[in-house]
Amino acid sequence: MRVVFMGTPDFSVAALRAVAAAHEVVAVYSQPPRAAGRGQKLRPSPVHAEAGRLGIEVRTPLQLRDPEAQEAFAALKADVAVVVAYGLILPQAVLDMPNFGCLNIHASLLPRWRGAAPIHRAVMAGDAETGVAIMQMEAGLDTGPVLAEARTPIGAGETTADLHDRLAEMGADLVVEVLAGLPMQARAQSEQGVTYAAKIDKAEARIDWNRPATELDRQIRGLSPFPGAWCEIDGERVKLLRSRLSEGQGAPGQVLPGFRIACGEGSIEILQAQRSGKKPMDAAELLRGWELPDRLD
Repeated sequence: MRVVFMGTPDFSVAALRAVAAAHEVVAVYSQPPRAAGRGQKLRPSPVHAEAGRLGIEVRTPLQLRDPEAQEAFAALKADVAVVVAYGLILPQAVLDMPNFGCLNIHASLLPRWRGAAPIHRAVMAGDAETGVAIMQMEAGLDTGPVLAEARTPIGAGETTADLHDRLAEMGADLVVEVLAGLPMQARAQSEQGVTYAAKIDKAEARIDWNRPATELDRQIRGLSPFPGAWCEIDGERVKLLRSRLSEGQGAPGQVLPGFRIACGEGSIEILQAQRSGKKPMDAAELLRGWELPDRLD
């Protein structure tokens, strides 16, 4: 089939590779290059860079609402568009252009966690499982009927980064299956169990040791690696990247033997952290030559 692929971040790359291996990707749409790094040079998105390696034309419009952009899209005569974390709203005119419409790979089991940050929110909420859904896009926010889904458990020690990589591969495999089966019947999303995965605010990243250990463990794993849950240790901001529930009690913020911290209820053990200006380190490596205070704020 003639496929238009629309995506931007790392999460979308596996799907681009899989679709390009099975079909003719006639164009890739991605967010425009952004200034990054110390020199603030323009850097193409991960999808843009991968499309270049695959020899596929890349388009980076700022929006798709004007007639010129829509005419350019229509001229591709696509059978279907595959959309994965693209970052632009698709007007109804664009949604209707491909023969089979626009299919979205969404990293949750819809209708749970519609919206911008479904992986983070699933981990932070303590969900036992999540997955990917292939959805027929419509004007509402992730409200379209679901063509297929795949499920996976969320491990007790998994971070958002761990889950991100697994779900990206699952979504890539599943969308290829769906494309091979078109046209196929979709099921309407249930009106029960709808939740919204709001974009992560950096203000959510500060650790409050008065909260229960179960909540803080989920916060640390859910915000790893970005933006990274953090606390201050002797005035230095330290990102906490991996953790697990631990034994031991104490006043909230009290440092227990090892890199274990007492919480409002229970305690957690920090397995990986990142000091300011340093690379992420396992706790044992981090504590060599670095003595923790008796208490963390």
